[in-house]
This record gives sequence, structure tokens and C-alpha cells, in this order.
Amino acid sequence: MVKSIYLVRHCEAKGQDASAELTTRGFNQAIELSNFFAELTVERIISSPYKRAIQSVQPLAKRLEIEIESHTQLTVRILSTCNLPDWYEKLKITFDDLGVKFEGGESSQEAMQRILAVVEEEFRSECDHSVIVTHGNLLSLLLHHYNKEFGFDEWKNLSNPDVFLLKKENDNVMFERIWIKNDKS
Repeated sequence: MVKSIYLVRHCEAKGQDASAELTTRGFNQAIELSNFFAELTVERIISSPYKRAIQSVQPLAKRLEIEIESHTQLTVRILSTCNLPDWYEKLKITFDDLGVKFEGGESSQEAMQRILAVVEEEFRSECDHSVIVTHGNLLSLLLHHYNKEFGFDEWKNLSNPDVFLLKKENDNVMFERIWIKNDKS
């Protein structure tokens, strides 16, 4: 039996805090995202509770008449609670060493385990076709779990939105990027 999970990075947003809404462009991307899924089977939608993540799949949920299930395990990874002027370099370090942890933050390994728990639970569920909406760093860490070559550079090349198809057949899990970036996205 094949199980498919569509991993979605949220659309373009006005900011990084939990209440940040989508930009006008982001709302248009959410409609484009809904259209993207028009020919695909979706039985369940699970999302980060952050407003930008929920708004990214509202058009899809409305079209399919599916309730969006909010899951706190899919929230943004906190790199540190301190102001890190060199956050970009610090983030790169956490891709090279998954155990590195900065003050008040979580390691890549800890963040990866959060999203992995959601994915594994979904693989065990009755649904064969699910959508999981999350944030770029968390998504990248999950993909790194399944392919060690997916790292910092791949994170930098993610788009808003972005979509990967994660498939599990027997015990074999593989993924591919299925979102095609265009000038509007």
C-alpha cells in the first residue's frame, strides 16, 4: 500500500510571528496552490497553527470541504530566544551539526523529531493522501531525515509556497519536489 503526504511550505507572508498574515501575493499563491491540488486526491489537511500556514490552505480546504486540523508540532523552529545578528551563519551550523543548540532554542534534531512524529502518525493513519502545511526550516529538516544530502543550500532554494510529495510504500520512504516555481510564486 502506498501512502502519500503532500508537504507544503506556506505562501508569502508579511512577517515571522505566529499572527503574521499572508501578503496580497501570498493570498494569490494560496488560490494557485488550491488549483495545483485540483487533480490530486486529498483526504486530510494538517497545518501549523500559525496564521500564514492556515491561510495558505484555506482555499483548498474550502474547495474540498475539509476541516484544517491544527497541530502545534508543526510550528516554526526556534533557533534561539536571543537576538542573533549572525542567525544565518548559526542556522547553517545547525544543518552541519544537528545537535547544536543555541540559548532558548531547539536543535535541528529536536525540531526534526517534532515534524517526524506528525508524519509517522499520518503514515499510520487511515488516510492515504494527506497535506501537511508547515514552515521552511522544519520542512527542510524532515527532508534531511529522509535524504542526508538535503541541507542548508536546499533550504535556501525553497520557495513560498513549495510542495514536496512524500511517499511511503512498505518501509521505503522517498520524496520529490512537485511544485514548479514561476514568476508569480
